[in-house]
This record gives sequence, C-alpha cells and structure tokens, in this order.
Amino acid sequence: MAVAVRTSSLTKNFGEVRAIDNLSLDIEEGQVYGLLGPNGSGKSTLMKMMVGLIRPDAGEISIFGVRPYEKPIEVRRIIGYVPETPRLYDFLTAREYLEFVSDLYGLPEVDKRTRIAHFLEAFELSGREDEMLSGYSQGMRQKVAIIGALLHRPRLLIMDEPLNGLDPRSAKIVKDLLNRLSGEGVTTIFSTHILEIAQAICKRIAILYGGSLVSEGTVEDLKGKAGMQGSSLEEVFLMLTGGADVRSVVEELSR
Repeated sequence: MAVAVRTSSLTKNFGEVRAIDNLSLDIEEGQVYGLLGPNGSGKSTLMKMMVGLIRPDAGEISIFGVRPYEKPIEVRRIIGYVPETPRLYDFLTAREYLEFVSDLYGLPEVDKRTRIAHFLEAFELSGREDEMLSGYSQGMRQKVAIIGALLHRPRLLIMDEPLNGLDPRSAKIVKDLLNRLSGEGVTTIFSTHILEIAQAICKRIAILYGGSLVSEGTVEDLKGKAGMQGSSLEEVFLMLTGGADVRSVVEELSR
C-alpha cells in the first residue's frame, strides 16, 4: 500500500513545552488510523501539522509525498479536516456555510446541491438548513463540520474527536461511513478518547504520551507489545500512559 502520511523525526515546541518529540510514523493509504493519548499528548498538534496549520521545528511530515507547510493549498484540496472544536460562521445558515465550503473546493453547481441535500437528510438536518448556525446545538454544529469535510470527496480525512456531541444514530453513520470510505481507498486519521470506538473501527492505532510514540500497531499488536494479551485496550492504554493507578485515586477521592 502507498503511504498517505509520513512523519520522520517530527518535532514541535511551544516555548519550553515539547508538544511533539521525534515522532516517526507511516500511515498507509486506505486505513482508518487511530490516535490515542491523554490530554496534552500531542494529538491535536500533530493533526494541525498534517493540515499545514503548524510548521514543525524539526523533522519532516508529508501528505502523499507533499510537505503541507510548503504547499498548503495543494494539500488542503485533498484533505477533509474536522478540528476538535469546529469554528463555523455563526452569521450564516447551515446551507450557506456548506455552499461556501463547496465553492472553495470548486464543486460543480449540480454536484454541490445534490451532495449538500444528501448529507443534510442523512444527518437529520433537513428542514433546518436555513436556520442560522448561531442557533445550532453543539451536536448540530458538529454534523455541519463533518459534512463540510466530506463534501469534496477528500483522499484523506483528519478528524479530531469527531463524535463529540453526536447522537447515537449520527455517530453510527459516521463510523460506518469511515469503514465504507476505507474500502474505497480513503484514509482517515481519527483521534478519540473513547477507546471502544477506536478498537471497533481503527485498523491500526498509535498511542502518544508526552509528544512521543509509546506504541503502534493493531489492537492485538499493542496488547502483545505490552505483554497484556488477555487485557482490554483500556487497560493497555492506561498502563502505557501512566494511568494504571486509577483504583487508588478513586479510593482516595471516595474517603
């Protein structure tokens, strides 16, 4: 398989804080690839470097062989990005926002209208598409952000906690759609704190801690490397990221 995303000795600092530390990864085309890690582990920073929003301090990152910080427009044409906290234009309606996004990507008029209507119906936003985004709930805004990332048929989806605020039906649609797109060769990089979701849909998983890669592979690979074959992904994750002592914390808090 071709490599969709490659990082080599990637490093990024914010002042004295090292957000990404000498990170090397190869993510193959067509995979649903999970990024796991506690808060502050570098997941969002890594995703922003993939999109070209942040320039690395050292090392290399490439998207289908192109450095996003050198050719950001070329890379963004083939990427769909859902940040952890989507920033939508509250003075627009959902329809206006999605038409604006479609125009940025140069979708033909007929294709634009058809795809917008199709996604609005699928995510149960039909009938509310002409309401201002400022009046949308968190879950509705998340749906609009996801639709905006999918409209132009990207080769690479970068999704930072995309299921936040979604109702169970919409979350199921997103999970099943990612699997379907994977079969069509679309690569998804997916960050989540819900380990059950990562285990269910991700072909491979990278666990980050303190900006460094602590383990990478399939769920079974992660268990084997940790010597925890009979354990859950949650137990492996907590052991690798220093959170395995939760029982004593709970006991202390319950006193």
